[in-house]
Amino acid sequence: MTTDFDIAGSARVCAATGRELKPGERVYGVLTEAAGRFVRADYAADAWTGPPADAIAHWSGRIPSSSRPAKPIFNDALLLDCFDHLAGAVESHRVSFRYVVALLLMRRKKLKFEDAKRTPDGAEVLILRDARTGRRHEVPDPKLPDDQIEAVQQQVFQVLGWE
Repeated sequence: MTTDFDIAGSARVCAATGRELKPGERVYGVLTEAAGRFVRADYAADAWTGPPADAIAHWSGRIPSSSRPAKPIFNDALLLDCFDHLAGAVESHRVSFRYVVALLLMRRKKLKFEDAKRTPDGAEVLILRDARTGRRHEVPDPKLPDDQIEAVQQQVFQVLGWE
């Protein structure tokens, strides 16, 4: 299924130098947006100068060994950072991405469901509470079918290097 969330996983190439990134090497990943699409870039540690100003999120990790099966290591702080950065988004791909991140954070027990409400135009909004800070968040429900939620979730995993 093709969606607006076709984000490549790690290309294993440094975005700054073009050098191949080797298994075990420390890398920095960045999520930005260009032309209405989320874009991932990876940087070798020696080429990292910090995240660009338009970064939605950034993280560090290591290029996995090709002989070892990839097992996702969830970085809840990174998920929360993406979630917070996309607050107030109105573009459908950003709203959908944030909604799926919210579902993942609820599954991870970082956000708690409090209530749901309808806006005057009939849209449904989830009211979620940050389990650590108590801060409340309103998350519009984009009404994605189950298969598209799964597709967006896979894209979240890919872009964050968890798959």
